[in-house]
Amino acid sequence: MNEKYKKIIKNQKVRLKILELIRWLPSKFIVKIQYKMKLGRNLNLQAPKRFTEKIQSYKLSYKNDLLHRCVDKYDVREYVAEKGLTSILVKSFGCYSTFNEIDFEKLPNQFVMKTTNGSQTNIICKNKEELNINKTEIQFKNWLKRDQFIFGREWAYKGLDSKILIEELLVDANSSDIKDYKFLCFNGKPEFIIYDSDRFSGHRRNIYDLNWNKLNVLTDCDQIEETIEKPDKLEELINISKILSADFPFVRVDLYYVNSQIYFGELTFYPWSGYVSFEPDEFDLTLGKLFPE
Repeated sequence: MNEKYKKIIKNQKVRLKILELIRWLPSKFIVKIQYKMKLGRNLNLQAPKRFTEKIQSYKLSYKNDLLHRCVDKYDVREYVAEKGLTSILVKSFGCYSTFNEIDFEKLPNQFVMKTTNGSQTNIICKNKEELNINKTEIQFKNWLKRDQFIFGREWAYKGLDSKILIEELLVDANSSDIKDYKFLCFNGKPEFIIYDSDRFSGHRRNIYDLNWNKLNVLTDCDQIEETIEKPDKLEELINISKILSADFPFVRVDLYYVNSQIYFGELTFYPWSGYVSFEPDEFDLTLGKLFPE
């Protein structure tokens, strides 16, 4: 075993020890500490006004079993289909409980592998011949052991089993980057659009209103300086967001627009886990006012 693999295993052991130390701590205590550490101010749970505060309250108080289904990247596919939106689902090549179940011989040359209940736990394969299977196996075995609930105390992930989902790799014929639109929806009503660019290299982000007017709002990465054209199917994107957000007080509906086709990304109930600084700070309060009481 080379030094790189040893380091991965060592880091996993350290992570497990940390998990055991914090597992018993109350969720309210954890989110208060994290909020203070990451945003530099006290968390007001008695009378939350900010979006970032209300996300913490959402984690602790809103316990709808439908969230369990919709944060699972495989189970949510059935939910999307039930809403009459099968056409926007990315093609799936299979969902597996263990890495050993995967038959790589039957997979196409390009695909995406991801855990069904994780964040930033995916591998993009652009050439199967160059995929390091051993390294990938170690990575996924580590990811599958993660308890997504413990660190951020995001209730939707509590008690979920993690699997491996393999899907089609979306490739835009006219760009090296796929168009990624995220709709912030409150009580089934989209209010703002987040547009992400270069997510895996030099990540940048703009925020727009529903008329595609760019807002001068910064988050945790730079804005995109060049003009981003209004998507041809903006109204359809908005309508899809309305349909997929109708059952929830708040959700971010993530959609892709690739080769003139809309694709479903995921439903995100706790963007940034509620730990993000907006500039200007007033935008945190603006979003907070939209959040249902």
